[in-house]
Amino acid sequence: MSNWLSQIFSISLFNLRTIPERKGAAAATAIGIAGVVGVLVGVLAIAEGFRHVMTASGIPDVAVVLRAGADSEMTSGLSREDVRLIEDAPGVARGPQGPVASPELFVIIDLPKRSTGTSANVPLRGVDAQAFEVRGNIQITQGRRFEPGRNEIVVGSGAAREFAGLDLGHDIRVGQNTWHVVGIFTAGGGVAESEIWADGAVLRPAYHRDENFQSVYVRLSSAGAFQQFKDALTSNPELKVKASRLSDFYAEHSARLTQFISTVGVFIAAMMALGALFGALNTMYSAVAARTREIATLRALGFSSSPIVLSVLLESIVLAVAGGILGATISYFVFNGFTATTMNFQTFSQVTFAFAVTPALLGQAMIWATVLGLIGGLFPAIRAARLPIASALRET
Repeated sequence: MSNWLSQIFSISLFNLRTIPERKGAAAATAIGIAGVVGVLVGVLAIAEGFRHVMTASGIPDVAVVLRAGADSEMTSGLSREDVRLIEDAPGVARGPQGPVASPELFVIIDLPKRSTGTSANVPLRGVDAQAFEVRGNIQITQGRRFEPGRNEIVVGSGAAREFAGLDLGHDIRVGQNTWHVVGIFTAGGGVAESEIWADGAVLRPAYHRDENFQSVYVRLSSAGAFQQFKDALTSNPELKVKASRLSDFYAEHSARLTQFISTVGVFIAAMMALGALFGALNTMYSAVAARTREIATLRALGFSSSPIVLSVLLESIVLAVAGGILGATISYFVFNGFTATTMNFQTFSQVTFAFAVTPALLGQAMIWATVLGLIGGLFPAIRAARLPIASALRET
């Protein structure tokens, strides 16, 4: 066993020392695999960033109520009587001002992007004064909250960064109304940072929806009170609504888009991987062909086939891992934290997010690189082990 391991070590060390003699082909292989890793990490970082934004919005003791059958706030509708019954349901937290709940209106407005100047859909949400207490993670970082009864808005930090006209102190005109930006807020990295908030009592008349709401956000007395709250609503014959935990609501909204982005990313990376694989095969076949006599000499001296196979595989994997590390490093510094917007197809509005290059994503990319190296070295390694000793020794 020790002799076998010694053979593997000796041959592998010799192979690795000869890489500089084939630096052109070796570099092409490593760079090809680096490209595969870079594309894979870049695209999947989009999905990971979007997923993080949506899941960061999920608070376990907050629920959202929509009309039964609605798949988003855009298609939901609730009356004032519905709101009253929801707020009075068991399981809703109570504060000095009554139920900790916020009946809300969700509309879409057009604003130009700072980067391109083209119009994009931005969510404008009319909320109750309790909305800040319901969410619990809203922090005003600049300015102040809007005052009830006034045409004032507070803007999520993501929306303020991506869309023109949303700077603190500026005014925006929407339809016949002018809104004054009085505050910028964060929401723990959640989707609310892509929104604009206004007093619902002012926004509803502006859209001729004085008695209409689209959702009710409620803070529960505890995370365990959700089932009691949900059962009370679904068993009430006066209501036709559905209740979801906020975490489940946003997870469902993000699932389709993240799955689509991940599928596209893997497909593109797989197509690039084929090219990188052919490059690895060509490099390793060339390496074996250049050392035909050396390999035959080792066989004649008593080295067995398996150490030769493993040494060629090891060389291929080393080149692939080097390319993977290069691609992963470049991807991390280029993509991680890069901010962008994408369409939330549930609400047809823009969501701002940051690319997220996570350790798990880098680990997945390195697995791809290792597998490419393994496959790229397998067939050349088998060829090296099967070389006829007598004819190989005669080659010049």
